[in-house]
Amino acid sequence: MAHSPTLEGKKLLITGAASGMGRALADIAVAQGADVALFDINADGLDKAKQELEGADSKVVTIPADLTQWAQVESGVNHALEELGGIDALCNVAGWDEPGRFWEQSLEFWEKIININLWSNLYMTRAVVPKLIEQNSGTIVNVASDAGRVGSKGETVYAASKGGVIALTKSLARELAPYTVTVNAVCPGPTMTPLLQSEIDLTPKLIEKLVRAIPLRRVAEPADPAAVVAFFASDAASYMTGQVVSVSGGLTMAG
Repeated sequence: MAHSPTLEGKKLLITGAASGMGRALADIAVAQGADVALFDINADGLDKAKQELEGADSKVVTIPADLTQWAQVESGVNHALEELGGIDALCNVAGWDEPGRFWEQSLEFWEKIININLWSNLYMTRAVVPKLIEQNSGTIVNVASDAGRVGSKGETVYAASKGGVIALTKSLARELAPYTVTVNAVCPGPTMTPLLQSEIDLTPKLIEKLVRAIPLRRVAEPADPAAVVAFFASDAASYMTGQVVSVSGGLTMAG
């Protein structure tokens, strides 16, 4: 039986949805006919997203929350499930980074990096897994990073946190397979998110260096990795689990 590559009729929970890849995924999901619950700490960004997406037929629910706080995640997920009437896919897109030398970064900075990039995934996943097991279906898509696959100079703790997301993906895929729940990861390379733009603003020549290094000769737009997340959330990927896919324009095709 053919499986649809679209998200029509699906119910998605998307983190980091106020900007960047999360917002791009929300655009794709709503355009394809999905209902979405958008999570982000940026309440103003969520309000803007809701206003711009509400013209479609899809239901759009916004959940302003600090995803590094379990109580906010638990209540936010419960609210989202009630408003959407269920869940088909959890898309953990939220992430954060600020490059710097490993030995010059504070312990507080390390804690922030790990909390946002790893603990938020753990919390969101823990909040939805009982429902997915109960219904014996669903999918989780984690946005990791090629930094977690091959390492990245100036992003050691970030790479470690994203390596944790990759390990979480593979291990959870094994644990949830008996319940027909799939878990996959998308690993973007350099992507023109607000975070990268802020780095380029500080170091204008960075974009030239990146473009020269990428075989496809351009930095990704947020919609590039978001489209692969959308694929994993669709029925077309129902026989894929534990997979880690790089979306880097060929930058890390080896490793």
